[in-house]
Amino acid sequence: MSITQREALEQFDAQYIGLSKGSLSLALILTRNAAQRAFPLNKEDFVTTKGGQVAGLGGGAVKKILASHGIERTLSTEGGRTSRGNMDRMNAYVELLNGFHQAGTLDLTEVEQYWVGRTLAYFDALPFTFKLDPSKSLRACVRDLLDQAIERQREVKGTMYAGAVMQHLVGAKLDYLTKGTLEQHGFSVADAPSNRAGDFLIGDVAVHVTTAPGDALIRKCSKNLQSGLRPLIVTTEDGLGGAKALAKQCGIEDRLDVIEIEQFIATNVYEWSVFERDARPTAISEIISRYNSIVGKCESDPSLRIEFEE
Repeated sequence: MSITQREALEQFDAQYIGLSKGSLSLALILTRNAAQRAFPLNKEDFVTTKGGQVAGLGGGAVKKILASHGIERTLSTEGGRTSRGNMDRMNAYVELLNGFHQAGTLDLTEVEQYWVGRTLAYFDALPFTFKLDPSKSLRACVRDLLDQAIERQREVKGTMYAGAVMQHLVGAKLDYLTKGTLEQHGFSVADAPSNRAGDFLIGDVAVHVTTAPGDALIRKCSKNLQSGLRPLIVTTEDGLGGAKALAKQCGIEDRLDVIEIEQFIATNVYEWSVFERDARPTAISEIISRYNSIVGKCESDPSLRIEFEE
């Protein structure tokens, strides 16, 4: 991509697009549709027959474009169809592309790559959401948060979002209990290279946080016991049975505590709020605030942050 074209795209981006899912959807669809038409482009070709809306917009079209670049995440289900500013953006964008064509610098393939890159930047900046829904149990609210992490993990293969969220939620809770004195680590920092007893060591308890307990973890718990430590596994509901079965095979089932993550967090929220309804949002907000602080210090991925919605 020429410097002139990229600089013009960045200026257009700053004025008309930004990290907005609807505007990014518009740019992706217009760029792909422009590749199917002769230049110079005619603005009327991008308007619905009834007028007043940009033609071809829709979540399915956006998903298809992103899929062609190996991206399975969903940017928008509407594709920007309801945005009132799309007509103005479309007119300005057609003029921009025609300007590139007239200057002999137009490269639609790389223009599309630019918007794909900006879409990835949007995803990178998108936090998880914890919603305190009064119609649901606290455990269900925690489960909804973890489900978001699991879904993102399916979309972004190779990144263990669920494990990272779980570790730092537990870390946030322990940070509160220890008044900020507990050492925190990034999720990718394994125990073995640093000879750490677990993800957290508090008092004589070695805390292990995992989505899927395995043989290696149970062996580590056995070493904890040999060292005079009390191992505690915090895992998912699915991992609960597996951890207990493996501990039984190893003969340490009566010396190992296994707690499910939803219960682990919900119980503490009830305790910290003294079972008062009006105090629960404050307790949750405190956990999330500490969680986000840990993520900011220990992780390079800002999308691990959590926003709290009451």
